[in-house]
Amino acid sequence: MSAPIPYAAFSLRRIAAMILRYWYLMRSSWPRLLELIYWPMVQMLMWGFLQSYVDQNATFFARAGGTLIGAVLLWDVLFRGQLGFSISFLEEMWARNMGNLMMSPLRPLEFVLALMVMSIVRLAIGMVPVTLVALWFFDFNLYALGFGLAAFFLNLILTSWAVGILVSGLILRNGMGAEGLAWTFMFLLLPLACVYYPVAILPGWLQTMAWLLPPTYVFEGMRAILIERTFRVDLMLMAFVLNAAYFLLAVAGFLRLLDSARRYGSLIQTGE
Repeated sequence: MSAPIPYAAFSLRRIAAMILRYWYLMRSSWPRLLELIYWPMVQMLMWGFLQSYVDQNATFFARAGGTLIGAVLLWDVLFRGQLGFSISFLEEMWARNMGNLMMSPLRPLEFVLALMVMSIVRLAIGMVPVTLVALWFFDFNLYALGFGLAAFFLNLILTSWAVGILVSGLILRNGMGAEGLAWTFMFLLLPLACVYYPVAILPGWLQTMAWLLPPTYVFEGMRAILIERTFRVDLMLMAFVLNAAYFLLAVAGFLRLLDSARRYGSLIQTGE
């Protein structure tokens, strides 16, 4: 038996080719582009008007002005970042193209990097208009968070990538029957990530679990900036440490699931 042909050197051209493929797919379909903006816009308007009502009727929330809108916008960074990654991956599954890609010179990590770039592209298309509407309608300037916003974004996008990578591996191994994970997995984290309320609201035993999730530190950090006018470096560093660990575990899990999918023939059988 002849020795397997080794992968070619790591190639930025292959990554760029995959990014270009997804860009053409997205650009050619106006419903895809509309969907990127529609749900973030609906959520922002709904919670924004609720915030306006609370501002007029509750002293505490008036002092904590912007926490609901800020939480909605940052939650969408987390959710849309993961969904942008997963949708680009599912494009290949829907087209039954995964087997072809894995037989090409494209390395698995190059494929993952291309999906990461596309998640940012999709996120930018959906979120930039929404943040401008938040400024126009509700006088909430997300960009005024400055360095805090950069720290929040970095940690949230790392979490979204880790979840997206793991979910993609599970779909590869288990077929399209596991597609629902791409839409629902992140919502499993929603109650424990304390997006709309502080960790202190949770029962003690749930607080321990909440502090194991990087987004919890981000949303606590957001409330610290908006309510206490304090940037919590300790929270951001802890979130980054957890994110680095989860991201590496997700990549390792994806590679193992991909190897298992190859051995069991799941790359070819992409049905339910």
